[in-house]
Amino acid sequence: MAKNNWTREQTIVAFNVYCKVPFKKSSSRHPVIIKYAQIIGRSPSALNMKVGNFGRLDPELRKKGIVGLTNGSKLEETIWNEFHGNWTDLAFESELLISKFQNKTIEESTKIDLSNLPTGLDRQRLVKTRVNQNFFRTTILTAYNQKCCITGLSIPDFLVASHIIPWSKNKKERLNPRNGLCLNSIHDKAFDKGFLTISSNNKIILSKYLIDYEKEDAVLDFFIKYQNKEISLPEKFIPNPDFLEYHYENIFIK
Repeated sequence: MAKNNWTREQTIVAFNVYCKVPFKKSSSRHPVIIKYAQIIGRSPSALNMKVGNFGRLDPELRKKGIVGLTNGSKLEETIWNEFHGNWTDLAFESELLISKFQNKTIEESTKIDLSNLPTGLDRQRLVKTRVNQNFFRTTILTAYNQKCCITGLSIPDFLVASHIIPWSKNKKERLNPRNGLCLNSIHDKAFDKGFLTISSNNKIILSKYLIDYEKEDAVLDFFIKYQNKEISLPEKFIPNPDFLEYHYENIFIK
């Protein structure tokens, strides 16, 4: 019987799944693994193995002593080298492939509200932007186990995939998962406006602007008590220290 080799398209989707499942929680019983295995016509155990194979290529996992499966294919290495660091292409191409596997439009498969968008090229650009933003949010919230990295808050409607270097400032790094933090909406706003930052060694630094309000109970509860505490770090997609340094130098109110 001929071996049923993985295709390039299936492997790109597997990389998409790698970004959406916490590595230590990945298993053939994980609902995300089951969902996408069915979409691409593979067994959950086969897709889970593919996710493990991508883990062996991730230098950030190796730094933490976390290793994926030792065996893998040349195709996995090719896809990793093509898309790791090229997150914009990975996000849209992989989501487009997922829609094609389902015989759906990308609007249908992503379930993103794309109503009231213009027609023509403007619509195409906005659709791509929405799809990419959704990929970034899913990847960041998954990496942080659906919890704010400052407070531990886990109510989904209050969580934001916050950019370290703002979306408008660096096109290349817009969708880089290492340019993201999972924050609750209040701390996301404070981070965005520069009232707090995260040091390159992952500790919370508050602006002097907030210190001036330290006698207020709400400021004490929301901000002051977190001063100099280390954020909760994900097992993969750890914040890039250079990006954190950019935020400190260019956005943080000293």
